[in-house]
Amino acid sequence: MPELPEVERGRKIAEKSAKNATITDIWIDNDDIVFEQTPPKTIQKALLGRRVCAVKRHGKQLWFELDRRPWPLFHFGMTGAFLSKAEDAFQLETGPDADRATWPPRFAKIRMEFDNGEELVMVNSRRFGRIRLRDDPENEEPISKLGFDPLEGLPSTGDFAQMVRQRKGTLKGLLLDQKFAAGVGNWIADEVLYQSRLSPRRKANTLSEIELDTLRAELGAVIRLAVKVNAEKEKFPKDWIFHHRWSKGKLANTPTGHEIIFEKIAGRTTAWVPEIQK
Repeated sequence: MPELPEVERGRKIAEKSAKNATITDIWIDNDDIVFEQTPPKTIQKALLGRRVCAVKRHGKQLWFELDRRPWPLFHFGMTGAFLSKAEDAFQLETGPDADRATWPPRFAKIRMEFDNGEELVMVNSRRFGRIRLRDDPENEEPISKLGFDPLEGLPSTGDFAQMVRQRKGTLKGLLLDQKFAAGVGNWIADEVLYQSRLSPRRKANTLSEIELDTLRAELGAVIRLAVKVNAEKEKFPKDWIFHHRWSKGKLANTPTGHEIIFEKIAGRTTAWVPEIQK
């Protein structure tokens, strides 16, 4: 599932194709799930002929700021992505038979053409993504219900500590809570806790001041580094648990030989190392 770094990469793809360009043509799939029963003609009327002034993101939500409202708000869901015709764009899972040489790509939900010659498509194979219209995305649902963005708005040390101390649930549940930190998903939560040497079972309100500082620092560091390498997993540090979390049994060990166990915590399969995460 796309998490904050993957969605930020999608934002960059969209920005490169669309910023300061005018939407000259638009095709919309007649999918009342992805578009939440918004008629294609309504979206076409809102977007066609409009200039894209900026492409913004908060957590896993991203949107276009147009020269006239309403604005389109995009959520990739489990298998969504932005693809640009001009380049071999980063593509999330869209099925085993996906062919990048085919344009428009399979599972396209919206295709926009711009006056700069670029084309941009949002694909969504499993239809968990959403495309909405909002007059003021940042102050309307779903974004208005989200917590801070760990890349753009990591709270100060004091504010972060206060926010965590108010929580009684597990650390894994805290990090997955989009009302706490928008954009953190399963692998990021596990990586942050592994780098912090904190057990995902720990209750949030039991952390010491040093542990709180470490958790905040690692949350920011993991997000920033993943974004810096454009969410290309091969470029993640070799000591990240990310590279070893997909194996089970005898192969599920860290480079230093510590066993990785898999346990359902806060409703999600959690990869962690009890020997070093306390």
